[in-house]
Amino acid sequence: MRLCLLLCLVLLSPRGASLGRHHSRETKKRVLKLPPAVATVAPGIRDFTFDLYRTLAAASPEQNVFFSPLSISMSLAMLSLGAQSSTKAQILEGLGLNPQEGPEEELHSASQRLLRELGQPREDLQLSLGNALFTKPTLSIQEAFLGTLRTRYLADVFPTDFEDPEGAQKQINNYVVKQTKGKIVDLVKGLDGTEVMVMVNYIFFKAKWETSFNHKITHEQDFHVTSETVVRVPMMKREDQFYYLLDRNLSCKVVGVPYQGNATAFFVLPQEGGMEQVEKGLKEKTLRKWLKMSMKRQLELHLPKFSIEGSYQLENVLPKLGIRDVFTSHADLTGISNTSNIQVSEMVHKAVVEVDESGTKAAAATGTIFMFRSARISSQRIVFNRPFLMFIVENSKNILFVGKVTHP
Repeated sequence: MRLCLLLCLVLLSPRGASLGRHHSRETKKRVLKLPPAVATVAPGIRDFTFDLYRTLAAASPEQNVFFSPLSISMSLAMLSLGAQSSTKAQILEGLGLNPQEGPEEELHSASQRLLRELGQPREDLQLSLGNALFTKPTLSIQEAFLGTLRTRYLADVFPTDFEDPEGAQKQINNYVVKQTKGKIVDLVKGLDGTEVMVMVNYIFFKAKWETSFNHKITHEQDFHVTSETVVRVPMMKREDQFYYLLDRNLSCKVVGVPYQGNATAFFVLPQEGGMEQVEKGLKEKTLRKWLKMSMKRQLELHLPKFSIEGSYQLENVLPKLGIRDVFTSHADLTGISNTSNIQVSEMVHKAVVEVDESGTKAAAATGTIFMFRSARISSQRIVFNRPFLMFIVENSKNILFVGKVTHP
């Protein structure tokens, strides 16, 4: 049987975003389709985040990159529940964990805490995470696997008639549309009746900037994609107190722009020609340093409005991080079902982000800040007019999204 792991994610950052849908599948075993999940704060996860970023960036060095490490790492954590032997070991090691030290229980406990914590309703910020399992009624699924998905990953479980591919697609897609408030449509496509299971995870994020940019002063400006390629982009501008850090080791400037609620977008501007140096230096302690050492400073910030997306076939990417067997006939997923011929044939991850002045698609009003000229504080001018990195961090610890804006 084929097991398809399908990752879906929606980010409505400053403005809005949507994502995800499934493509065609080859015939290897019957399909057990899994889409995205959430991440965890277990040890080593952030090393996975930056290793994955470098792998994705290296595959398309001059392209935009955007993904949710939270979603992908939790999907793998869920998958590890049903994996055995070397299949499980590769997943845990790929996530930065040592299977010999017994951290797996901590991984699933951390996932449960994170789901509950991030799922709490908030007044100023919308952030919802969830999982669902759609299964063929005749498939014998291990009770331990189902039980842990329900209790640790808070997953809904639905019987699904995959022999009616159109009906199965409608059932799954309607669920996703409802959970993502209409932002993800047609997540699953091209079911052919061989599937036996689809696991879905969704992430929905929507927030306003703590202080919006004034759309009246957004203007066209050059953005240097490369030294030879220049494009015109709408450049937002705001003079205000922002989190700021000059990282002399990596030769880059880090600016933190807070959302309403407990989340912040960090934009990282390498010196000219210095993107590779910054990418090589990305690691857990780097981000931790940025979070701890950023200080409020008066800046004149120029930031482009942009909309980027990422779409990745992770079955081609994760083997480079050592997660191989689960995508081959060597997969041992007997923790999911006693049926021995199950493997993951496809793992799809899609993400989209849109950044504008207000921080929310629905908001029409913008704020204007008035200052006394005589009391004006000298501001440093920072212009994001060449490729830069973006991180959306919740609660100063959970990396929700990672991006590289090469071409806004």
